[in-house]
Amino acid sequence: MKGKMKNIIYILLFLPIGMLAQEKEQVKEEPVKIKLAEKQILRKGNDLFKQKKFVDAEVKYIKALKENPNYENAGYNLGNAVYEQKRYKEALPQYELVAKSTRDNATKDKSFHNIGNVMMKEKQYDKAVAAYKSSMLLDPSDEETRYNLALAQKLLKDQQQQDQNKDQNKDQNEDQNKDQNKDQNSENKDQKQDQDENNKDEKDQKEGDNKNDDKEQKNEGDQKEKPQQPQPNQLSQQQIEQLLEAMNNEENKTQQKINADKAKGKKVKNEKDW
Repeated sequence: MKGKMKNIIYILLFLPIGMLAQEKEQVKEEPVKIKLAEKQILRKGNDLFKQKKFVDAEVKYIKALKENPNYENAGYNLGNAVYEQKRYKEALPQYELVAKSTRDNATKDKSFHNIGNVMMKEKQYDKAVAAYKSSMLLDPSDEETRYNLALAQKLLKDQQQQDQNKDQNKDQNEDQNKDQNKDQNSENKDQKQDQDENNKDEKDQKEGDNKNDDKEQKNEGDQKEKPQQPQPNQLSQQQIEQLLEAMNNEENKTQQKINADKAKGKKVKNEKDW
């Protein structure tokens, strides 16, 4: 606790964090105008707390607060009992209420110190630093609070450095992903362009083949419809017919001439006059 830490602060440098951030001792000073019954309930709670019966102590402190909601010592000690049960978030409002409402600097000092302890447990080191500083303003000679403040400042610096590294790594990863996506998009674009060009070439080739086929088919049709022309050194059918007709006519003329010649040289047979 507060008094014990003054002589052994350097020894605590080698202890785990959990052993450093201990809640301060129960408030022993009792405010004025507290009924005897309320004081007795508080003392029973304190006895149970010393026996580490934190659940039973919590019950007594709650009972004391029901008797008197303004009983600051009961509120502070309730925070300690809940803190020892590792219910840090539930302990926090008890400390904050006492720190805000009490007029006793010693009680306020202890409340801010324990607020810092809760924030250390929650790893909210910036709020822990603020709470320990508030406690130091009330008691600058408190070595326990001073050490916890230094520890919180170191952890806060480490946390900020880690966050900065995470942000840098995140930015680097985002930039790297952007570059990769850009390269991939460029590659995909080039591939698409090549594919489009190939498709265009294939299309042009196909259209050219179709045009050639159409031209060949057209030529074949033209050849079928167009009269067959005679080949060189080859007579046409009409020429052949004309030639045959001329030959026939020539042959007829020759035959007629032969017949005529025969008719001229034939002897007349004289019939006897019997």
